[in-house]
Amino acid sequence: MSNHHHDEEFRLNTPEFEQLNKKLERREFLTKTAMGLGAIAVGSLFGKSLFGKSGTAMAGSAGDTEQDILRAIPHFAPKAKRVVYLFMSGGPSQFELFDYKPKLATMAGQNLPDSVRKGQRLTGMSANQSSLPVVPSFFKFNQHGQSQTWMSELMPHTAQVVDDLCIVKSVFSEQINHDPAITFFQTGNQLPGRPSIGSWLSYGLGSDNNNLPTFIVLVSKNGQKDQPLYSRLWGNGFLPSKFQGVQFGSGKDPVLFLNNPEGYDGNDRKEMLDYLSKLNKLQNGAYGDPEVDARIAQYEMAYRMQTSVPEVMSTASEPDEIFEMYGPDSRDPGTYAANCLLARKLLEKDVKFVQLYHQGWDQHSSLPKGIAQQCKATDQATAALIKDLKQRGLLEDTLVIWGGEFGRTVYSQGKLTANDYGRDHHPRCFTMWMAGAGVKPGITYGETDDFSYNIVKDPVHVHDFQATLLHLMGIDHERLTYKFQGRRFRLTDVEGKVVKNILT
Repeated sequence: MSNHHHDEEFRLNTPEFEQLNKKLERREFLTKTAMGLGAIAVGSLFGKSLFGKSGTAMAGSAGDTEQDILRAIPHFAPKAKRVVYLFMSGGPSQFELFDYKPKLATMAGQNLPDSVRKGQRLTGMSANQSSLPVVPSFFKFNQHGQSQTWMSELMPHTAQVVDDLCIVKSVFSEQINHDPAITFFQTGNQLPGRPSIGSWLSYGLGSDNNNLPTFIVLVSKNGQKDQPLYSRLWGNGFLPSKFQGVQFGSGKDPVLFLNNPEGYDGNDRKEMLDYLSKLNKLQNGAYGDPEVDARIAQYEMAYRMQTSVPEVMSTASEPDEIFEMYGPDSRDPGTYAANCLLARKLLEKDVKFVQLYHQGWDQHSSLPKGIAQQCKATDQATAALIKDLKQRGLLEDTLVIWGGEFGRTVYSQGKLTANDYGRDHHPRCFTMWMAGAGVKPGITYGETDDFSYNIVKDPVHVHDFQATLLHLMGIDHERLTYKFQGRRFRLTDVEGKVVKNILT
């Protein structure tokens, strides 16, 4: 860095730079002229109907530009300012946790009646079983709180906050396998390529903290890796890349490539970014590529994060009683408990969307042992997050979500014994819960039949859940759109309705 203190104009006005600048100016003229002539030619073919009053091409059927759409947001007063989504990857069993079915005890081992199954498809893992034996939960249930809500003995800590929860037992999906089911929940479509929920919120609402990403993802290091998690689940899809989720790790460098290389100080980094920004702006002027602006914003954010990330990732100042509340794992960075504590710190910093992923809920066999381990790793920290947000006055404007991609079958997959069984995937009905901003506390919504196989009251589709989430953030899900390949897309596709009966 021998030229560290040289004049900026001297360094930019080199012969090489002037030559590059002339090339870019010439290319810019040709590009913009060609686009202008092309637009005039197309306009002459279609007549005046292609253009608005100002003579510019209309964007979308209503003539709204992306700027028009964003200027209208929020569409109404939001109940929630931020969201933390605790995603239990693998499909937690509703039978062992929330959906108490005492009548199943009288049918243990009997084949699932055809009148209940109704010919619905099964996965390839149990479709060829000679029988589908009904299996009641191995675990006991008790009523808790003023709401007298039935909860499993596996979740004693969550039972302590049950009066803060809005438990929805009637969620359903069409996707029966993990990859399309998780993708459907996170992006609104079973096929990859759409923006994730957090990316839609980043695009629509922007940031309340310019020193941290709007959308941050934390993945438990101790989750059982039954299925992989793909970064596209928190990806931006066809939205500009600045709206993608940023995964924070638990090692020395929580965000990869954020720290300066050895021998490189903050002033060097800032000077490099300033010159890189000038080059990017020249390129953007030549090509008109919005992704260049996104890259500039990401470099600038990374520079600011060099200071903000170490601060927010440190739990050194947390008192012992906080660690005790979240459980012993909370002192071990990267565990689910530590990530719950970190999520609270991020929410305090007004990060808009924090998503935790915890794998290992896919118990096709040895379910009693497996689900007990999962609850031991997650129950205390989940309840602590609710308590911690509440005692800090944050729960009233923070939405907390807990759930997976589908539920489990009433019948046992594989061999059924007195103490052991498994359950296959079941998308027709399963349980999620929400707490905090805008949702009614201490209620249970929706009902399933005696086999938790079909919904008998108040079904909630995945798109309904997504529409309700956006509504709580002040967004009409039908009006948050983005034009891509000639069509205006939205998170809920062409479906979805707000579940108003769970809202305050």
